[in-house]
Amino acid sequence: MNLLSGEYECKLDPKGRLVLPAKVKSNLPEPSGNQLVLVRGFEPCLVLYPQAAWRVIHDKVMALDEFNEEYRQFQRNFFRGMTEVELDAIGRFMLPRSMLRYAGIEKEAIIVGLGNRCEIWDPIRYEEFLIKDQQTFSKLAQKFLSVDTPLLGGPTA
Repeated sequence: MNLLSGEYECKLDPKGRLVLPAKVKSNLPEPSGNQLVLVRGFEPCLVLYPQAAWRVIHDKVMALDEFNEEYRQFQRNFFRGMTEVELDAIGRFMLPRSMLRYAGIEKEAIIVGLGNRCEIWDPIRYEEFLIKDQQTFSKLAQKFLSVDTPLLGGPTA
């Protein structure tokens, strides 16, 4: 499985299209590499999923009990604005105006590869959401990546 990684500065064209960086495009899984799903992120950003990765997330959310009010609210908000996008011959795709407004993206964007997905941020908002304090980042790394955590299969406390 190819992993989406890296951080890329991009510019939107006047029509609101964004060119997916070649490194990201080359790591999209085949055969549906040109078919992607765009959703609103939990933070003020957009999230771009390859079809296969989206299907896993979609199935988890759809498995929630529709007769539970909290689950319905989550489903409604999670799927709100979901858009299937297709890359053109040069790797561009259209970002709907409503999605651009949600993320505060105007002319420039940062694409961040996060394994199974990419986030698309307004550059200023992205900087605001990054951890500035190295000590805080170090503590999180220790918490989540310690050999004593279930994440890496080690013993738990």
